[in-house]
Parts: sequence; C-alpha cells; structure tokens
Amino acid sequence: MLPHITAAMIESWKIFNMLRNLARISALWALFYCSGAFAAGTVPGFSLTPQFDLTGKVMPGCKLYVIQAGTVSTPQNAYQDTGLSISQPNPLSCDASGRLPQWFVADGTIKLRLTTSTGVQIYVGDNLLVLGPSSGGGGGGGTVDPTTILSTGDFKLNYGTGILSGFVRANGRTIGSATSGATERANSDTQALFQYLWGSDPNLAVSGGRGVSAAADWAANKTIALPDLRGRTVAGLDDMGNTAAGRLTTANWGEGSASPTTLGAGGGLETSKLSSLSQIPQFTPSGNVTINFGGGVGAASGVVNGGNTVGVGGTNTGGTLVGPLSGNTFGSFTGNAIGSVSPASFSSASPSILMTIYIKL
Repeated sequence: MLPHITAAMIESWKIFNMLRNLARISALWALFYCSGAFAAGTVPGFSLTPQFDLTGKVMPGCKLYVIQAGTVSTPQNAYQDTGLSISQPNPLSCDASGRLPQWFVADGTIKLRLTTSTGVQIYVGDNLLVLGPSSGGGGGGGTVDPTTILSTGDFKLNYGTGILSGFVRANGRTIGSATSGATERANSDTQALFQYLWGSDPNLAVSGGRGVSAAADWAANKTIALPDLRGRTVAGLDDMGNTAAGRLTTANWGEGSASPTTLGAGGGLETSKLSSLSQIPQFTPSGNVTINFGGGVGAASGVVNGGNTVGVGGTNTGGTLVGPLSGNTFGSFTGNAIGSVSPASFSSASPSILMTIYIKL
C-alpha cells in the first residue's frame, strides 16, 4: 500500500532533487573545470555520493543497477578502476551512510536504476552520458582518453608523424589480428575497425580474398588494407545520399574509371598538361619571316622585315620586301613549329599544409 503523501514529503522530495542536482553540478564542475578536460567513465551524482529516498532521507543499503542503454534490464559491466579490469558487483550497494562506491563503465551511454534496500524503485534513467576518463589517469583530474572522442572509422588530423594510441594511420598499409602479419598494426584491438572497413568499402583489399563475412575473415587472421590518404586531400562524395551534384566527374577528376560517387575513389593530379589547341588561348605570332619565290628562270628570294604579322596560310600585312625578284609572283610559306614536342607539366596543386591523418580503431 502506498503511503499517504503529505506536504512535508513533497518538500522533502524537492530537497532531495535539489541535493541530487547540486551533487551532479559539483561533479561536473570537477570534471570539466578543475581538470580542464572532457572525458568519460562514470555518471555524476551516482558515484561516491549519498543517495536519498522519496522523503529526502539517506538510504543505507540502497541498490544501483547498471544496465545497458536501451534495454529493460540487461546488465552493463561496472568496474572499480579506470582501466576497466576489476569488476564491481551489479547491483552496487550503498554503505551505511547511503553512499555508493566509486565505479566506472565503458564509454558511451548507460541506463541506471536506483532502489531502496528492499527493492522500492527511487530512480530510473536511460541513455545517460558517461563522463570522466575510462582509461589511464583516473578521477576527474585525470587525462582525457583520446579514443573516447571519436567512433570507429572516424578520421582525425594530428600535427605529427608517429603512432597514436587508439588510432592507425590512413596510409594504405594493413591491419589485422596479432598473428595476421598486418603491416600497420597487428593487434586484437583492430577488430572493430577491421569489421567496419570490411563492411563499408568492398574495394579495400583483404589478404587471400574476401570470405563469407568480416567475422570469418578476422577469425582466419586475414588482413585488410586501410584507406590510402597519403598526399591526398579529402572531398565529399558527389552524391552523399542525394543525386550527384556534378561538381566532380569521372572525365575531369577520376583516376582511370574512378567514379566520384564511390567511397574511397581517388582522383585529381598534382600537375597538368595542355593537350589540344582548344586549351590554348588565341594568339597572333609576329617576327621576321623568310619567303622563297620560285617558278621561273632566275627565281630569287627575299626577306620581309619590320615585325610583320603572318598566320599560317596568311598574307604579308606590312614591312618592306627587299632583294631581287624574278619569275612568277606566286610562292610558298613554311613556318616553324612553336612549342615543345614533349610539353612540360605545370603545377595545379592548391596551397596546403601537411599533417598525418589517423582513423580510429
């Protein structure tokens, strides 16, 4: 039977909410301002803080159930340490002062259910954000775990060239299990990225060929190639779930038959060459021209001087013709080829600054 709710109980419940909010604000202050870092690992207000019942009294022996987000009651592992190696019981139990122990969970969101020692539900919340470091450092003053900021397959720029924990370089080398012989990283922590890439881009090479599934290829200790961003800038797919915009086309951008609507396709060149007259601006040649006349006995030749303008098949437009002339008045004109038989390339690269591009495990 539910107890009769009095004004005093309502007031106590208000105090309870106020105290809980103050506890959460204090925890957030410690995490975000005192440490100067954003992180993941626990839920403020439920770790090392007293818990209160509906009347505002502390709850000795209360129970906190840590549950997977989006489920009714599927347990989520909780741990005593930031390394997530020493398990906590589930549910966690409050001590004699109603205080829950310190606990940590994997990054992401979780569901919590708080009850009295006799099982009366006091609070339930789903999709609660996990805050604080989940590995290394520990506590609100610990360092940020860089692998908690991004999801598997996300890219990250870094002004450096070395190896980063939780990431591999997008350099076209391979990843796989510890016994796979992968060239960029051979470790069990690459499994999530292996399976993600296997399912996202069918053009990434798998050693020995693709099997029936990503899980099967991983179990077979195969490797998969990473996207190769060496010397490349990144552009959006020309369609990205919409109709193709036509800003990138196979004819003007793609390498070979690469399509700008295909994930991972490469295109563009560092240099370009002019390949036809239609690519050359209109111009009028000028200079000295030698003309040979013939057709009769005693034919002579002459030189046109004076910076005259003559096109191929054109006529003399000025200057003075000097030298003896004889024979017929018709003649021939032979010009010299302009340009190079093997034209040089010219740069078409945009101003850039170089960094290393990483992809999250």
